Amino acid sequence: MREVVEPRAREAPSALVIVGQPVAQSLSPTLQNAALRHAGRAVVYTRCDVASTALGPAVDDLRRARTGGNVTMPHKEAMFTLAAHTTAAAERTRAVNTFWWDGDTLVGHNTDVDGVMATVAALCSGGVPGDVVVLGAGGAAAAVLVALALSPLTRDARVLVASRTRSRAERLVALAGGRTAALAHMTDVPWARAGLVVNATPAGMRDSDDVPVPVESLPAHTAVFDLVYRREGTTWVRDAKARGLPAEDGLRMLVEQGAAAFACWFGEPPSRDVMWHALGVPRPDAHAPRP
Repeated sequence: MREVVEPRAREAPSALVIVGQPVAQSLSPTLQNAALRHAGRAVVYTRCDVASTALGPAVDDLRRARTGGNVTMPHKEAMFTLAAHTTAAAERTRAVNTFWWDGDTLVGHNTDVDGVMATVAALCSGGVPGDVVVLGAGGAAAAVLVALALSPLTRDARVLVASRTRSRAERLVALAGGRTAALAHMTDVPWARAGLVVNATPAGMRDSDDVPVPVESLPAHTAVFDLVYRREGTTWVRDAKARGLPAEDGLRMLVEQGAAAFACWFGEPPSRDVMWHALGVPRPDAHAPRP
């Protein structure tokens, strides 16, 4: 039986890594190495590009080296199945984005929930004026659904999940406390009622001009949250801002989930200012409430 543990490493990792495919574009090493240097820790954070078929052997190598770290697409759900000990956040999302070792035991946690909640609070400080539409049904979407259920800003909103596969969308229903309607196709979404749209798909990750839904389809009161991130902002976010919509890509989420992970590994928070400075992007403020 899997043991549920507190989100705190008993022993700090000797090295850190981001595991996924692809990971060349990940900014996690940039912000984490800056935070590590600022904290005076002789730990280096690197990238590990791993195919799904090679994840098991790669995790064995990380165990032998006592390397902790983060997990990104497409391995978050698979890493959950590999972890012998998990935190409550990982159990609820059924996905792992942060891990460490307790002896030879893999411990999985999910700090994406922290990152989503911070970004939703910044985008929707006055509450969500309508439905929340979540695009996607993978590990990242699971963290979004849990964060939405926990946030007081969205607790009373109707949450809709749009996915290419209805069965995957239906799997997420319980994560929102029974308030989610699973939708099979984007064409089923009542866009006129959308108050917040969250992109939890890979749209825009490889092709920067790829957008999950045209911003012209969204009403003037809709906030846009793209989990994909770029230093210059994603095309979808830039389009939304051009229309006057409050919008953010995944940079705030990246920093906040990274800061939460750092605290789990080392028992102390990192400097968020140092992380933002390393990214070369000004630390953003919260958005003004919509009139």
